[in-house]
Amino acid sequence: MRNLVGLRGITRTISAVALAMAIAGCGSSVAGSTYIDNGGVVQIEFKSGGKAYVSTGPVSHTCSYTQSGKNLTLNCDGDKIVFIVEDDALNGPPNGFLGRLTKKK
Repeated sequence: MRNLVGLRGITRTISAVALAMAIAGCGSSVAGSTYIDNGGVVQIEFKSGGKAYVSTGPVSHTCSYTQSGKNLTLNCDGDKIVFIVEDDALNGPPNGFLGRLTKKK
């Protein structure tokens, strides 16, 4: 009977660790990544520490960002844009200037 109780405890621990790893992987960080739009005109380079560089053609702006799970908020000169982080893409607001950006490889 003791071995059965110990086995249940180990099974619960393994399940809890697996669940925590799955949740942590759901919102991978964008830090160190660059995302571009379909035409390559807009590019956002995310640095660590919440700093981002947004380039539109030859013009570049320093911005900041915060990320909470799959939600990413980009703040440029007081304008905020909320993205949903997917595996290799950022989805911006529907009908917005920055609709979908894909991760640069």
